[in-house]
Amino acid sequence: MRAPRFWAEPAGVLATLLSPLSLLWRLGAAIRKASIRPVSVGVPVICIGNVTAGGAGKTPLALAWLSRMSSDGRNVHVVSRGYGGRVTGPHRVDPSADRAEDVGDEPLLLASFAPVWVARDRAAGATAAVAAGAELILMDDGFQNPGLVKDASILVVDAGQGVGNGRIVPAGPLREPVAEALARADAVVLVGDAQSRAKAQASLPWLADAIPARVEPLRTGLDLAGQRVVAFAGLGRPQKFFDTLRQAGAILCRAEAFPDHHIYTPKVLDRLIRTARAEQALLITTEKDAVRISPAYRNELMVLPVQMVVEDWTALEAIVNRLVAKSP
Repeated sequence: MRAPRFWAEPAGVLATLLSPLSLLWRLGAAIRKASIRPVSVGVPVICIGNVTAGGAGKTPLALAWLSRMSSDGRNVHVVSRGYGGRVTGPHRVDPSADRAEDVGDEPLLLASFAPVWVARDRAAGATAAVAAGAELILMDDGFQNPGLVKDASILVVDAGQGVGNGRIVPAGPLREPVAEALARADAVVLVGDAQSRAKAQASLPWLADAIPARVEPLRTGLDLAGQRVVAFAGLGRPQKFFDTLRQAGAILCRAEAFPDHHIYTPKVLDRLIRTARAEQALLITTEKDAVRISPAYRNELMVLPVQMVVEDWTALEAIVNRLVAKSP
């Protein structure tokens, strides 16, 4: 989905009109939580989630964290709902055979770093992971999911988005009240450049002690300074990708945003290729978008890989060490 503009407006007519539906959303969440008994799978479970709908940087943080944990020799598996995919699971993702249409784009990215299980039922996915030898489970999303016991939960907040208008879905972007989310969070990671983080912390005091992080391009030898590009992205906030390109010095001839998890048809890709050729520009997208594109088109475009840079890993690594020490 693409976040509606009124979600960012402090006070709007549409948000006010939709507020009664927000009460129904909260009631549904409360009933679901009360009717489900969380399952414990016997190994530590760490959830990376957010309090808002849409992208905040959960998957980049999971990728960065997996890289650090795998270097310590820990057998870490990932459990994901597989949003955008058809597979209900539990299914272990095979990056050489599975497609984004089957398992979702984020699981395909994560499967290059660790075993990934796609399961609509998170508890069933975690159980399958443990049976396959997982010593620690990292959940990509699922902060509001009550089906699995979480030993630690990390909230990721996009500094540019914050909490939008502060209202609950569908009147605003919040999945639940901030206070309720913070009560269950062991740490908060605030993603953005120094200026946007400072602005977010000034308007939202509860971010004062958040762990600072930023997303930046990986050094791949691709020099974009002065390069004309046609960019496209189907993310929760495509503007972040376009801003990253501009910060790298690229000249954006055209920037086209698609809904998050968008599957690209040949018709759309052919049009984008024609546009790039007419502009004498590179056609460029994200890694997450690239896994949703047919291999037949991959040679027609460039991919800009990015990485999450956490400025201080101390608090997050302390959480892992504490849980591992308690684990039998």
